[in-house]
Amino acid sequence: MMGLLGAAAAPAFAQFRVEVTGVGLTQLPIAIAAFRGQAQAPQQIAAIVQADLERSGQFRAIDTEGAALDEASRPDVSPWRQKGADSLVAGSISRLADGRYDVRFRLWDVVRTQDLGGQSFAVTTGDLRLAAHRIADFIYEKLTGDKGVFSTRIAYVTKAANRYNLWVADADGENAQSALASTEPIISPAWSASGGQLAYVSFESRKPVVYVHEVTTGRRRLIANFRGSNSAPAWSPDGRTLAVTLSRDGGSQLYTIDANGGEPRRLTQSAGIDTEPAFSPDGASIYFVSDRGGAPQIYRMPASGGNPERVTFTGSYNISPAISPDGKWLAYVSRVGGVFKLHVMELSSSTVAAITDTTADESPSFSPNGRLIVYATRQNGREALMTTTVDGKIKARLAGQGGDIREPDWGPFQK
Repeated sequence: MMGLLGAAAAPAFAQFRVEVTGVGLTQLPIAIAAFRGQAQAPQQIAAIVQADLERSGQFRAIDTEGAALDEASRPDVSPWRQKGADSLVAGSISRLADGRYDVRFRLWDVVRTQDLGGQSFAVTTGDLRLAAHRIADFIYEKLTGDKGVFSTRIAYVTKAANRYNLWVADADGENAQSALASTEPIISPAWSASGGQLAYVSFESRKPVVYVHEVTTGRRRLIANFRGSNSAPAWSPDGRTLAVTLSRDGGSQLYTIDANGGEPRRLTQSAGIDTEPAFSPDGASIYFVSDRGGAPQIYRMPASGGNPERVTFTGSYNISPAISPDGKWLAYVSRVGGVFKLHVMELSSSTVAAITDTTADESPSFSPNGRLIVYATRQNGREALMTTTVDGKIKARLAGQGGDIREPDWGPFQK
């Protein structure tokens, strides 16, 4: 039943198939030279860094064909200025005596001829991709002022034939490792705020039951197995509590339960179905879906319970709320003309925008810096994991395991 994280990763599919569409208002032109020595290395560091930065929607790559540079070079910036680059990355990768790899890089401001700093990593073969993601994080933060999310992780579920898998992967969808495999459905993965645990719903008991899974060890504990359905776990920001949907007392209602299990506390008392809870980043409120008004809409109430207020008024069917880490944006899925499309609402103004042109969007989840949303959809007849900028201008298709891909959740910054 259990597949421990740390088992060998499934073979990677074609790497760097960065399918980015759309153009942002401002994209920073950056030249990332091939790292000296990377031809003999198992991972193409510069290509991973470039793919990360392009996927963010904030960067445009400048051609570096033929450049011979490393982190020790003081580059002649004039040809890079002529090519239109604002910044330049150069680095190297070499094998150490103990079998690890030494990865080094430096970032240059081409316009001001300024050294913006660099880093070095001594890593095992298995951590080369992580080193590349951390380089991309450094560059992203230096040049945008925002924290990069490339070294974070995502979780998602696949169904292939009648086998379900819960995967944990890099933020680009690569390096996926199975956390759990089952012949019964697995749904609703949700990261804890620390990134050390995943809550999810398993049907292995022939009914929905909530578990919490420790990512590094594969150990898990039963959280909610009450009479009826136990579903839709959502972590409080402090990691001590889960909001869940239970039908133990009749219809589906919202409860909170200690993250170690115990007796749940009921939050809602409605004649309708209340489900899909999501805590606000400050932990003070819970957003959720209810059909108490006749059709599914998104509501907000105090996290301790109390009088809910309706949040969505555009459209007659709105589900799957996700709140941005700064509390400014609500992403959700709206059924419009019989198709499901990702929408984003600015909570301060209640302004709503549809941000995709696909028709089977589901399960939006914000990146921890709030700049991107990951979601599942169908693109060109195939299941796909996608990211989009919050304004919908730039989208990227992530790598993913084969099969029916669903229910992504973006993990927090790595502590």
